[in-house]
Amino acid sequence: MDESALLQSVPDRLLIGGEWVEASSGARFEVHDPATGAVLRSVADATPEDGVRALDAAVAAQPAWASTAPRARADILRRTWQLVQDHADDLALLMTLEMGKPLAEARGEVAYGSEFLRWFGEEAVRIAGRYAVAPEGTGRMIVSKHPVGPCYFITPWNFPLAMATRKIGPALAAGCTVVLKPAELTPLTTLYLATLFEQAGLPAGVVNIVTTTASGPVSEPIIADPRLRKLSFTGSTGVGKRLIAQSAQNVLRTSMELGGNAPFLVFEDADLDTAVDAAMLAKFRNIGEACTAANRFLVHASVADEFTRRITERVRGLRIGRGTEEGVSIGPLINDAAVAKAERLVSDAVERGAQLVLGGERVDRPGTFFAPTVVAGVRAGSEILREEIFGPVVSIVPFEDEDEAVRLANATEYGLVSYVFTRDLARGQRMIERLETGMMGLNVGVVSNAAAPFGGVKQSGIGREGGIEGIEEYLETKYTLTRDPFAR
Repeated sequence: MDESALLQSVPDRLLIGGEWVEASSGARFEVHDPATGAVLRSVADATPEDGVRALDAAVAAQPAWASTAPRARADILRRTWQLVQDHADDLALLMTLEMGKPLAEARGEVAYGSEFLRWFGEEAVRIAGRYAVAPEGTGRMIVSKHPVGPCYFITPWNFPLAMATRKIGPALAAGCTVVLKPAELTPLTTLYLATLFEQAGLPAGVVNIVTTTASGPVSEPIIADPRLRKLSFTGSTGVGKRLIAQSAQNVLRTSMELGGNAPFLVFEDADLDTAVDAAMLAKFRNIGEACTAANRFLVHASVADEFTRRITERVRGLRIGRGTEEGVSIGPLINDAAVAKAERLVSDAVERGAQLVLGGERVDRPGTFFAPTVVAGVRAGSEILREEIFGPVVSIVPFEDEDEAVRLANATEYGLVSYVFTRDLARGQRMIERLETGMMGLNVGVVSNAAAPFGGVKQSGIGREGGIEGIEEYLETKYTLTRDPFAR
């Protein structure tokens, strides 16, 4: 499907209770292509009242969906997965248009994001409890699992398909209904995905989509409503903290996937070819706009110059352009604010004594492009070591020994993911124990997998998404004691 026809096929209204409806105010907002600034589509701009109506629909649908047979829930997820495969090219193009990532990476996101539908469809039929004799022999203990209830999801702009499926998949598998608010910068992919759920036979009201430019005002009454039982958010730590505070009023179950500041450790015995290959993936996947992106490259002093030389040579070969163009590996950043942040972080590092090896500036062309950048010898105290870059910038810091590497890696309030490169198995095992992150890549540059638990420690979040752990976030545990059936 060509760009124009695809964009016109995307619903431009709110999905509430199985109906596509305009915002109650009639307001709309525009979605832009960050590579050109052109308007892609306008969509309904929901009000707080619309958000509450969406929650009403989710609450109304909850009892029937919770009592739907696990196999029936699994079949709907499986059919949706197949529909995503059938429409993979359209979904990839849509993501490239509204978010900017190269088309090849968008296709990768379709493959990754759809897997949450298949994985949790398979998990739906494996929800289990246990039955046991009480230790005293006086009764029987029954432990059962039940859906948490209506959920509210707030998803980010950088992975518009995967962040939706990673939340919707386990919720539906567990028997929970959903209100989802996609990021205002990239709502089109989520709206398109909703049509695939409809085609798969998902009952009305089980998934509701609310697009809005007023995230806070729309979210507040939903979160404050005592009928809501679960909140899941992916985004910045600052916003996550505010949402946690709001959710405390009703003691909501929460899942928070927040900021990251991933260290990428290269020890003196590392295979540098492997490390550089992985660094390109860990840094430049999604144009660096990922919470799992390597933020701080901590490289042993004995190999720092050679690592810098090799990665600079690779970065110099990256092609910049609109994601739909052949051979492009670096698309635009999401908006002007993202470009300004990258400029500020690089400038601060250089002013503090770092060496600008490559790039470091806005690209002189339409759209919000920032040149792939390498900064070496970054000094302590530089903002680039504290803040999440969210852009195509490699910042290299030399270290002298393992203890210093660990100290530098852990010197952050974040703890999402780390990457370690060494041939020493014992050292790799020590890093598992010593690095304060919820995930770790050992001699690999990409760790995300639908079958694995995704999440961090410290201020990188609460809970896990994906894996067998992911569905537990949407289940309540109930314990029942029954009288001894043999008692007289």
